[in-house]
Amino acid sequence: MKNNIEFQYKGFLKTHNLWSNSDVFELEQFQFETKLFSIENHSRFKEIRLGKRVEEFISHQLKNSENTDVKAENIQIKNDKITIGELDFILKDKSKCIHLEVIYKFYLYDPNVNGDELSKWIGPNQKDRLVYKLQKLRDKQLPLLYSNHCRDALETFNIQTEDISQQVSYKAQLFLPFESHIKDISPLNYDCISGFYLSFNKIELFKSFNFYIPNKLNWLVEPYYEVDWIDFIEAKRIIKDCMNKERSPMVWLKNSNNNLQKCFITFW
Repeated sequence: MKNNIEFQYKGFLKTHNLWSNSDVFELEQFQFETKLFSIENHSRFKEIRLGKRVEEFISHQLKNSENTDVKAENIQIKNDKITIGELDFILKDKSKCIHLEVIYKFYLYDPNVNGDELSKWIGPNQKDRLVYKLQKLRDKQLPLLYSNHCRDALETFNIQTEDISQQVSYKAQLFLPFESHIKDISPLNYDCISGFYLSFNKIELFKSFNFYIPNKLNWLVEPYYEVDWIDFIEAKRIIKDCMNKERSPMVWLKNSNNNLQKCFITFW
C-alpha cells in the first residue's frame, strides 16, 4: 500500500463521531474541522499503535485549524514517579479552554450479548467493549483532571482546572452481522457503519472473491483497488492462522464486478 500515511489520514477524517452532541453517557463530542490539511513531513507520524496514530492526526488537524490553539498534549499525570494517567489535549477553541480525550475504535454488533443495545458493541477479538470504555471515560479518565496530581501538572502550563470544560473525540467504525437488516442503532450514529463481519466457518461464501488483508494501522483506510490482492485459497490460509491465535482480522473484499467491501472475519 503506497502513501499509507495519506490514506490513513483521509480515512480518519472520513470517520464519523460515534454519537451526536452529548447523547451517550452525557459525554460531549468535540467538533473539529474536517478540512484536509497537507502533510508536508510524513516522518513526524511515528506512532505504530493505531490509537496513537489517530492522536497524531488530531494534533495535525488542531494545529492547522484557525480557531484552535493547542496548549499541551499527552500530559503525563504522576503520583511521585508513578504515572497514573494522561491527558490527551488541552486546547483553546474559540477562546474556550477544553480538555479533549481522543478515542478511535472498531466495534462489531453482537446480538447475542446480554444487556442493552450499547452492551452489544464489542471489539473484533471480544476483549474491547463500548460500554466498558464509556464507563472508564466517565468514571476514571475525565475525573483525573480534577485530581491534585493533575492540578500540579497543569500549573507548569499556567492552566487552572476550574477554567476547563471536557469533551471527547470518540470516533468509530462499526460492523454489523453479515446480511443484517438493522437500520437503527440509536443512540449511535448509523453513518459509522463501515461494513460487516462473519465467522470464519462461513468464509466459503466468498470463495469467488479476491482478498486484501491490511495491517492494523491501515484499518483506518477506505478500500481502494491499487493493492496486492490475493485469491481465496491464499487468504483462507492466512486467516486460518489468525483464527488459531484467536485474532479476527479485517479484510477487504473484491468481487467479480470490482465492488469493494470491508469486513472482519471472526474466530468466534
